[in-house]
Amino acid sequence: MFTLEGCPEIDARAPRVERIHMRIALFGYGKMGRIVEQIATHHGSEIVAIVDPVEGSRGELTDAEVSVDFTEPAAVMDNIRIACQAGLHIVVGTTGWYDRVDEARRLVDEAGLGLVHGSNFSIGVNLMFRVVSQAADLFGRFQNLYDPFVEEAHHKFKKDAPSGTALDLMRIVESEWGHSVPVASTRAGYTPGLHRVGFDSEADTFVMTHTARGRAGFAQGALLAAKWILGRKGFYDFTEVMDEQLLARPIM
Repeated sequence: MFTLEGCPEIDARAPRVERIHMRIALFGYGKMGRIVEQIATHHGSEIVAIVDPVEGSRGELTDAEVSVDFTEPAAVMDNIRIACQAGLHIVVGTTGWYDRVDEARRLVDEAGLGLVHGSNFSIGVNLMFRVVSQAADLFGRFQNLYDPFVEEAHHKFKKDAPSGTALDLMRIVESEWGHSVPVASTRAGYTPGLHRVGFDSEADTFVMTHTARGRAGFAQGALLAAKWILGRKGFYDFTEVMDEQLLARPIM
């Protein structure tokens, strides 16, 4: 199993996945890429190639079986094209490129490979999606009293705003309420990520908050997706990976 002992950045109570040796190619070797490398190698997988025009590239993509992308929105399509040419399954942790999803889907389908993408690879955020859906349903029965809102904050280096996660949360609430929900974004400092969904009334305010303490949780989710996509064909959202994980684990 991907055990979590000995890796201080990861909560030992996080969901565990079956230990498996993977040969991984990294697109991007910034902060996220290095954390993916740290966790992957700690749990028995191998980084056999890195593609990064700034930090430097090494290894052969053809030695890998799956790629993990944490780069920039403008680089994602080129990276998907390169991965498909090398015959690699793909995990895309980068956000802000969704206007080209249809093009990416065609490339992956034509190559006969599998791709997992998501607005957020944090296990906690993906559980939050489900909690917010239930809360939106309940509070939506009192729309004459409550107003919903979504807020998010990230470090000053994050380029897309609102975040993909905030947009997903907005869509979840809107699907229950039937009208638009306001989203507020902040880009400042070094915050790894904060997302808040609330329902406000004259009498009270109900708020759900997810705060990332670091980047390790995103890396853990990306590696879970990498293991899941091996041997599969098609285009998937990380929520589908989580759905399968939840079905496989009894709720205590």
